[in-house]
Amino acid sequence: QVQLVESGGGLVQTGGSLRLSCAASGRTFSAYAMGWFRQAPGKEREFVAGIRWSGGSTYYSYADSVKGRFTISRDNAKNMVYLQMNSLKPEDTAIYYCAAKEGGVRKTPEYDYWGLGTQVTVSS
Repeated sequence: QVQLVESGGGLVQTGGSLRLSCAASGRTFSAYAMGWFRQAPGKEREFVAGIRWSGGSTYYSYADSVKGRFTISRDNAKNMVYLQMNSLKPEDTAIYYCAAKEGGVRKTPEYDYWGLGTQVTVSS
């Protein structure tokens, strides 16, 4: 069982930055692929970024809409995952969710565990 708790959301102006954090429970945290998803009002939940640590190597995946602006990272010693968001745009406004699954990163929401989300609002 893995429990996920997001933090770091808030209100920011266009062009600003935020850093989201996801605290995970569980002793096998390093074995899980971690993902960030977001959901805006009236829209489906969409993949933002994913990260997997395997055999000493780290693998990253990003949605095209955030490449070059967002950076995902993880600290296995602290059971933490982060999403650094720069050059934020109004279209980035959404609830951001942290998710975990066994195996590799998926860009669709077939993840085993989810946090409750944190609101990010970007004003124009």
